Amino acid sequence: MNFLVTGAAGFIGAAVCKKLILDGCNVIGLDNKCDYYDVNLKEARLSELSQYGDFTFLKEDLCNNDGINSIFLENKFDRVIHLGAQAGVRYSIENPMAYADSNIIGHLNILEACRHHKIEHLVYASSSSVYGLNEKTPFETSDSVDHPVSLYAATKKSNELMSHSYSHLYNIPTTGLRFFTVYGPWGRPDMAPFIFTKKILDGDTIDINNNGEMWRDFTYIDDIVEGVIRIADVIPTRNDEWKVETGTPASSSAPYAVYNIGHGSPINLMEFISEIENTLGIEAKKNYRGMQAGDVYKTYADTSDLFEAIGYTPKVGVKEGVAAFVKWYKEFYNK
Repeated sequence: MNFLVTGAAGFIGAAVCKKLILDGCNVIGLDNKCDYYDVNLKEARLSELSQYGDFTFLKEDLCNNDGINSIFLENKFDRVIHLGAQAGVRYSIENPMAYADSNIIGHLNILEACRHHKIEHLVYASSSSVYGLNEKTPFETSDSVDHPVSLYAATKKSNELMSHSYSHLYNIPTTGLRFFTVYGPWGRPDMAPFIFTKKILDGDTIDINNNGEMWRDFTYIDDIVEGVIRIADVIPTRNDEWKVETGTPASSSAPYAVYNIGHGSPINLMEFISEIENTLGIEAKKNYRGMQAGDVYKTYADTSDLFEAIGYTPKVGVKEGVAAFVKWYKEFYNK
């Protein structure tokens, strides 16, 4: 099986590439290695991948339509796992144009390439951020997601709409995955687990939003990867019996699907911080502050549809997951 994985130098993308390679697939990884965060970490992930099986890395920008099309012309992909995007909720407030370029134009370029090269399944990254102002939990894919609270979330909802139009017009099977909070070894420096661990070890004060009254559906990277790869085998098909009036927004008459992908059980932010403190053996210096722009109070995934489709539920709890992340962090940064 031949896969293209975009965002291959990223946290989830590199982990997906590794698992595919170990499963015996041929993998081409694509990334522009942007400097949104430390490029050295991205290079280290790619160096790690180079140790495994059949993997080729290509540096290319999703916005370069000619470059993307050439890659599809030169390689015969069976499936595409599109994880490349401009990440980060707060950064979308500072630099909105980066999100329009990577997340809108880039996603369109991938859709066009999949259309013209007859890809059998496109799996792409959406986000739990699309739930925006929704207060009912757990979040279900049948919920309305028309009120995003960040541009990042709006671009991810746009990706779902764009994908549906291509599934409808060109019969391209597409599956969107609304990722909830992912953590683990090789994680992103702009994410809370990384920030807290670094600051606690450095003796710096950690900022705790909404005075600690935050809940996140923390999901360990290995469980996320298992879900991504398993859903790639679950190819949506047409359903001519489906109707807007009676169907869920997560499905369609077109070969289209959307799933939440997370642990399915929210954890209070203070509990997560306590687990990091316990693992490090250090009590954090804490600065409690109000809710930050673009943040949501609680993310909690109803993942029953995904678990039913793939026959898998997350295995790694917070204690085990935090221990694995802290071990990696201390080894990677010689702490």
